[in-house]
Amino acid sequence: MAEKACIMRLQKEYRALCKEPVPNVVARPSPSDILEWHYVLEGCEGTPFAGGYYYGKIKFPPEYPYKPPGIKMTTPNGRFMPERKICLSMSDFHPESWNPMWSVSSILTGLLSFMMDNSPTTGSVTTTIAEKEKLAKVSLAYNCKNPTFRKLFPEYVEKYEQQQLASQPVPKQVPPVVTQMESSSPLLEEHSNPTNEDLNRVDLPQHMVNRRKQSFPTWLLLLLFSIFGVVMALPLLQL
Repeated sequence: MAEKACIMRLQKEYRALCKEPVPNVVARPSPSDILEWHYVLEGCEGTPFAGGYYYGKIKFPPEYPYKPPGIKMTTPNGRFMPERKICLSMSDFHPESWNPMWSVSSILTGLLSFMMDNSPTTGSVTTTIAEKEKLAKVSLAYNCKNPTFRKLFPEYVEKYEQQQLASQPVPKQVPPVVTQMESSSPLLEEHSNPTNEDLNRVDLPQHMVNRRKQSFPTWLLLLLFSIFGVVMALPLLQL
């Protein structure tokens, strides 16, 4: 069980972190155990860790701040072994060098600085730059599979979901398909509503025109000529 001084100290440090956040560092205590803190380190630009999000835990002893904490990193990163205690001058590997003035913010700032270095230590691994860059790209997706991470760091879960949406291809707009019936509709409309002028201009077949010209029989013309004379029959002859 944590001592009263330990609880008061950790509560004070959490308020300080909320009031003045540390660049590239986010840390929060577990809701059920103030001695267990969870952190996220963001990879610095210009390093193989750029764009990476590294999740881990700090376990404080009940005697904190008079004894140092244990530090682990959960996210595969290419620098430290996952779920393995990291040897630092600020960790429980070196209680003789521990300074009670150090805080959560100074511990994590030191861890981030040491992560950018290549010095070997207990819990470290040796990988290439390409391997570190590859792990950085998938680090956030890896973290979001962890229920505790999702619960304590919802802002990073939201960031991951936004990245997923942004990476999805935009669907191409398909032009509307014009059916044969639609393409021929103007022609149908043109012939389905003829005007009076169109009806008046309908051309008759040639044989009907010839019949129209010969609509008065010759014998009828002769009869009219004999009865009414030339004056009445002449207009009919012109037809």
